Order: sequence, then structure tokens, then C-alpha cells
Amino acid sequence: MSTTARALILIDVQQEYFEGPLAIQYPPRDESILRIAAAIDAATAAGIPVAVVQHSSGSGAPVFDPDTSAFELHPEVARRAQPSWKGVVKQYGSVFAGTELEAWLREQGVDTVTLVGYMTNNCVIASAAGAEELGIDVEVLSDATGAINLENAAGSVDAKTVHTTLMALLDSNFAAVATTASWTQALTDGTALPKDDLVSSATRGAGRG
Repeated sequence: MSTTARALILIDVQQEYFEGPLAIQYPPRDESILRIAAAIDAATAAGIPVAVVQHSSGSGAPVFDPDTSAFELHPEVARRAQPSWKGVVKQYGSVFAGTELEAWLREQGVDTVTLVGYMTNNCVIASAAGAEELGIDVEVLSDATGAINLENAAGSVDAKTVHTTLMALLDSNFAAVATTASWTQALTDGTALPKDDLVSSATRGAGRG
């Protein structure tokens, strides 16, 4: 049996990601929010701690203005909120940067965080990378996260490519990547999720050439 001590981290499941230029494109946001809700329900049933993170860019900012409705949690999260949840407001990509989250996790005896929420291409990957130097293991739920289409001076890429590429990247080093259903089963079984490694991923990748 695994001795994994998990916490579920809800990253920026805010209304900002459901309309406007930051609206999540892949997986479809109406589907990923249901997977996030399912993860919350599974965590609640298993009695594992939950932290809910919201991003703030400050009053008057064009996005993530805490004085607007776009800052608010999605209703699927808000209606499940419990007094025991740890509330965190962040200003950077990583959930650990400039917050008390790490200290809270240590108090809870947590050694593994399960990341769900938005966006794959910003706060999810930043948080997964940030956990490495803290010695905290990471799980990422591929169907309970999401990305957007991107275009800038360096090029353009669709949300599906962004998301699936980053899931492969994360699983090669920074996190164990799984679906919400697989993670829920791991909770029931009391087991850790399987995680790949960079050398194995690179070896298989080289074989494709």
C-alpha cells in the first residue's frame, strides 16, 4: 500500500477562464469543470485536504481584478467549498510563490499535491516545476486542467497541441499525469500514480525517429 499523503490543489478555477480572451479551449471547459468537480467530490469522500487558489492582478487590472465577478470561483467549485479548505490568493504563476501554501502543506503532513485547474500552459506547469525544489511530489489530472490557443512573435499553436504537449512534458519529469477517473481509483486503492522519467521518455521518443 502507498503511504502517499495527498492534497488537492484547485488552481484558479475562476470565471475569468470561462469567457473572454482567456476562456479555456482544450479540453473543452464545460467538460474540464465537471472533472474538477468530480476530483473535489473524490477528495472530500477520501478526507484529503483541499486548497483553493485564486489569482489576483490587483484592483483595476484588465484581468483577474478582485473587484469583479471574473475573479470569483466557478459555481461548481463555490458550491462545494468547505470551511476546512485552505484559501490562497496568488500573484505569480506558481501556487507556491509568495503564498503560505507550502507551510500549510507541511502542517497537513502532505508529500504529494494533485493539481487541477487552469491554465496548463501557465500556472499548472509553473506550480509543478515549483514543487520540485520543495521536495513535493506532483500529480496532474489531464482532463481536469486546460489550455488556450496562443499566438505571439515566436509563433502560434492551438490549445489541443499546447495541452497534450505539456502533459507529455510534465509526465516525463515533473509530475505523474493521469485522468480524474484513474486518480480517483488510486485514492480508493491507496496507491500512488505511476510516473514516467526523462530518460525512459527520451528513449521511446528516440525510437520514433
